[in-house]
Formats: sequence, structure tokens, C-alpha cells
Amino acid sequence: MLRPLQTPPPPQLETPPMPVAAGSIAEGLSRRALAAGGQPIGYLMHKALAHPELISLAAGFVDQASLPVDAASLALQTVFADPRRARTALQYGTTPGHMPLREAVLAQLVADDLAAGAPTDAVRDISVEQVVISAGSNQMLHLLADTLLDPGDIVLCAAPTYFVFLGILQNLGVRSVGVATDEGGLIPEALEDALRRLDKAGDLPRVKALYVVSYFDNPASTTTAGDRRGPIVELVKRWSRRTKIRILEDAAYRALRYAGPDLPSLRAFDCEGDTVIHTQTFSKSFAPGIRVGWGILPRELVEPVCDQKGNIDFGSANLNQQLMAAVLEEGLFVPHGDKLREMYRQKQAAMLSAADEFLAPLAGVRWMRPDGGLYVWLQLPEELPAGPSGPLFDAAVEQGVLYVPGEYFYPSEGEPVARNTIRLSFGMQSPERIRLGIEGLARAINSVMA
Repeated sequence: MLRPLQTPPPPQLETPPMPVAAGSIAEGLSRRALAAGGQPIGYLMHKALAHPELISLAAGFVDQASLPVDAASLALQTVFADPRRARTALQYGTTPGHMPLREAVLAQLVADDLAAGAPTDAVRDISVEQVVISAGSNQMLHLLADTLLDPGDIVLCAAPTYFVFLGILQNLGVRSVGVATDEGGLIPEALEDALRRLDKAGDLPRVKALYVVSYFDNPASTTTAGDRRGPIVELVKRWSRRTKIRILEDAAYRALRYAGPDLPSLRAFDCEGDTVIHTQTFSKSFAPGIRVGWGILPRELVEPVCDQKGNIDFGSANLNQQLMAAVLEEGLFVPHGDKLREMYRQKQAAMLSAADEFLAPLAGVRWMRPDGGLYVWLQLPEELPAGPSGPLFDAAVEQGVLYVPGEYFYPSEGEPVARNTIRLSFGMQSPERIRLGIEGLARAINSVMA
């Protein structure tokens, strides 16, 4: 049963916030600063730091051993070998970003989409002027939310979805409404049902965007099915009759495919180029510390987004952009990606094999088997909550395992929160420790169920 579509109170992660005493450190903070407090990532990091011996299947970090030290070093040598280029890299850049990098990421999107069977015209009509570089894709998502949304506006999201973006929306006073998903990602019929209910409630004019992680999403590693991509874009266009509804396509994990054919982006189905905003990042496919992401925007949004960006940073770190441009120029990106995918393919296989061995015998425990990404989404019996206030979370810590409760990934309205869910990440741990972690989690589940 769906929850009512109304403005909810802020989610309570552990205990209600204490009143702010006069003279305390929080006195005088903005509502946005107060809304940003108590994020789940802080609680999980506290647990990890307090118990360094834990096998963390929680953090969505990349493997430390996978970081491209040699490739980054060679790219920096290329940049600094030419004094003129080096000085340019150490100077301010432009707000939209380093032009050779913008050209390279656009060329890569076009090549990937055409190879995946995208409609030719929609892809080739994109101009490099529509590409804006950002400090990772998170900055681009924040810029887009800040540009498009006012307090009280509504963003439709897959349920479950990326909790950091939900935090951005909460911080801006924006309502997040969950739409049902299955193993094929967002369900178009459920999306239309949500829009119909919002229209009936008189809220359709406040619907400004649909947020979709279209490849191997965080947290469930589901991919929006190929036969749903075009219909989702057309459906959003059709419902943009009161106000323009944009699709924020987060493709952060596209490069991490281990099986099956690639699919065209949602942007490839936006023939007019006025609906889908495509975002990507090098954080998962190369190195998160470089903090380089980008957005491909409808033409009419380039100037407003760059105006917002100019107020924040005058343009993302120029040296980092020059480094990534050199990585692409020198042919260092593709070999690293091949190495990365093979490493994660083995880790994913270790997690799924361990799940078959240790979790399959437990009644009511099931999981999805994704073709890529960094996560496995675990569903427990309905009567077994996995949140931090339930018995399982502490039992898992006692068994030496840390996970992310699935309840954190649900929008504040719409689809009900599935509190019997867990996100497991295989990104950081070795295959051996992944197996030990799943074995410990199975012991914890068994002890609580008993």
C-alpha cells in the first residue's frame, strides 16, 4: 500500500534531534545546515571507525589496489612536460570546463550510444557547448537541483535510490516521491500511476524532475531495461503539460559492466534534447580522488547551471581536468577500465558464490544477481528489520560485519520503505574477506531468526 503523497517530517535515523540550547555550536545555523545533519553515512562511518576490525560490506568505495597510480603519474608527466600547458593547468579554467576534456567525454558518449544501437540523430545532434565539467557527478546533481528546484517542488525517484541525492533534495526542502521498481529498474506503469495521483491531488505543477540511476544503480545494481528506456522518456514528455519535467539520468556506473550487452543511454531517446540531463563521473571508472564528473544538458540549461557554478567555484579544478584529458589522450583510460572490470567481476562472483553457500539455506532470504556495478541488494523476511535500531544490525557487528540498511535508500513519500533490505558492497574487500563477511552475516541472520 502506498503512503500518502504529502510533505513528510524529516527522517529520524536514530533518535530525534535534541533542542538547540542558546550558545551551543548549532545556534544560528541555517535550516539547510540543520537538515543536512544526521545523514546515514556519518553513522556508518562512526561504526566503522569504532570497530576497525570489521569487514565492511558497507562503503561504496573503489578498491584501494585498483587506483591507477602509474596511469595518473604518466598523465601528470604529460601535462608538466610542456611548461605552457603546465602553467595553463595551474591557472583558473573556465566555468564549463577544459574544452579538450569536454570534447572527449562527448565523443565517448556518442561512440558508446551508437555502439549500443542508439537512434543516430538524437546522439549526433549534441553539441560540446552542452557539456559542463563538475567536481564529480555529485556536484553536478547538486547544481541541477539548485537550478531547477524550489522548496516544496517534487522529484520522482526510483524506490530504492541513491541516498546522497535524497539528502540533497531534503536539504533543499524538495519532496522526494518513490516509484516502484523491479529487476528491470523503474517500472513505467508505476511512474504513470504516480504522476496520475499527483495530478489528481493538484500537485502535478510541482513535479519538476525524475531521477534515475540508469545503469547498475546504487543501491540495488538494477539497470533500466532496454525496452523501458524510450517509453520512460516519452511518458515524461507527455506529462510535461503543466510544467517542464526533466529526467536526471545518473550514469555513474555505466563503465562497470561485467556481463551482457551495453544499452543506449536515456539521453539517446530524447530526440528533441530538451528533457534528459545526462551525468557521469570518472570516480568509479578511474579514480574518485580526482573528482571529475560532467553533465550533458539541454541547451537552455547551460547558462543557468554555469551561472550557479560560477558563484561556487569559477570552474572545477583545472589541474584535475587537464590530468583526465591527458589520461584519455595517452590511451591510458581503456586499459585501466579493462583491469578494473576484471577485478570487480571476481569480487562480485565471490559475493554471489558466498551468498549461494551461506544465505541460500536461510528461509525468506533472497538477492538479485546484477550484470555490473558494486552492489548486491539483499531482501530478508518481512518480519526481520535490518535497520540500525533492530537486532540484526548489532548482531552483524558482533559477527564482524558492517552493511548499509536498505531503509536509507527510500524516498520520503510514495512507495513504502522496505525495512527488511540490505545493501552489500564488494568494492573494497578481497574475495576472501567478502566470503568471510557473507558467512558472518549469515550467522547473524540465523541467530536473530532463531
